[in-house]
Amino acid sequence: MLYHLLYPLHEYHTVFNVFRYITFRSIYAVITALIIGLVMAPLVIQWLRARDIGERIREDGPKSHFSKKGTPTMGGIIIITALVIPTLLWADILNSYVWVALVATLLFGAIGLHDDYTKLKGIRNGISARAKMGYQLGAAFLVVGMVYVIKGGDPQVTTVSIPFFKNLTPDLGLFYIPFAMLVIVGCANAVNLTDGLDGLAIGPIFIAFLTYVILCYTGGHAKFAQYLGIPFVGELSELTVFCAAVVGASLGFLWYNFYPAMIFMGNVGSTALGGALGAVAVLSKQEVILLVIGGVFVAEALSVMLQVLWFKSTGKRVFRMAPLHHHFEHLGWPEPQVIVRFWIVSVVLALLSLSTLKLR
Repeated sequence: MLYHLLYPLHEYHTVFNVFRYITFRSIYAVITALIIGLVMAPLVIQWLRARDIGERIREDGPKSHFSKKGTPTMGGIIIITALVIPTLLWADILNSYVWVALVATLLFGAIGLHDDYTKLKGIRNGISARAKMGYQLGAAFLVVGMVYVIKGGDPQVTTVSIPFFKNLTPDLGLFYIPFAMLVIVGCANAVNLTDGLDGLAIGPIFIAFLTYVILCYTGGHAKFAQYLGIPFVGELSELTVFCAAVVGASLGFLWYNFYPAMIFMGNVGSTALGGALGAVAVLSKQEVILLVIGGVFVAEALSVMLQVLWFKSTGKRVFRMAPLHHHFEHLGWPEPQVIVRFWIVSVVLALLSLSTLKLR
């Protein structure tokens, strides 16, 4: 919005020329999102406490979590607000990819909000797993469909980039639709499973979107993309601003979500952020590398699937408790230790993923 309002004024004064640069607008998207999060969070926390909207703790979970009962939840509303407003302010709102990312965030956020609200109404597990999956698949299909409509007959839409291989870009054809849907839905659920400790999910989310800031900027810059041998997508450059807004919103929320947390993001936050991350991976044509960037999320999701399958097959457990972070808690790791070490792993994986830009 500011881009369209203020950049045309560069004809009268060169100072307004800065609004032309994505780097400038991305930096201020971070700052704007951070300020919104820091200002909004105390008000939301107070509002949630006044209405007794708090976290419910699993009876079979770690005993150290019982003290968290009643902590305000559904703080994802803060994150969504803090990323949507700066995106609308600083990004080119005529860019179609920006709207796809926003639609993905809001759709998956709405699903998470419905789930949280259902739990507050007294249904312990929220909406059923089948209904939740149906909603998520529908949302993902809509997001992928928007990409198809935007790109028309561009053959690049159905191709997939393979890390470490410059010229290996298989074309999945129609199979790309279920593949892209799997990326988005899988990411949404993986982030949701990771959100079990104070600040555990928002840290890797911050790192992942910071990584995609770089991937979107380079992939949307013709010369950089050609030099690095990565897919060039013209619409992608403005998605840098969206990713930057998520980075700022994550930092603002982390201020209140770090151990001991004053507020939790709830399903409305984790599902929205996961859906947004999956959508960005699809839009940037960096779907496969998401497995590395979001390695912590992948490990958490796999730990649950492996635990369930192994228990059904043998009656025994692979982990002391799933998701994976609870396993380490049962091993005696203090909660802050689990959180920070998972963050460290996320940083290492992000650096590894960025190294694939040259290791081709």
